[in-house]
Amino acid sequence: MIEYRTFFGDGEKTFAFPTCELIEELERVTGHGIGALHWRLANEQFSFKDALQVIRLGLIGGGLAPREADQLAALYCIGRPWRESHFVALGILNTVFHGAPETEETDDDFGFPQDDTQKAAAAGDLSAAINAAYSDVAA
Repeated sequence: MIEYRTFFGDGEKTFAFPTCELIEELERVTGHGIGALHWRLANEQFSFKDALQVIRLGLIGGGLAPREADQLAALYCIGRPWRESHFVALGILNTVFHGAPETEETDDDFGFPQDDTQKAAAAGDLSAAINAAYSDVAA
């Protein structure tokens, strides 16, 4: 199963679409085929419902119970900047289309504070990047 892991809401979450039935459900609830959804997100022509449903169903495919996935999606998508949800949803569908992103292993074990900020920013996690930057300043 191809999984996408990123910070969402209150911690790192796993998102996946391991079955055809889950992808068909995504297509049904959004009214768009999976390719059209990917295009809409990649070209910033998406609706909020598109991003919300990709995240909600991705959480279910990643192993969360439907009720918990509904609660997390409602809590951390609605009322938050749409860009945060957009980056998570796009990351999920990019993984569905292109496979899991390869992580770059470095021999750098210096533990510079900016490393956490760069990792968070690369994952499209704006809130984690900001939190990491604040902790860099405080340190």
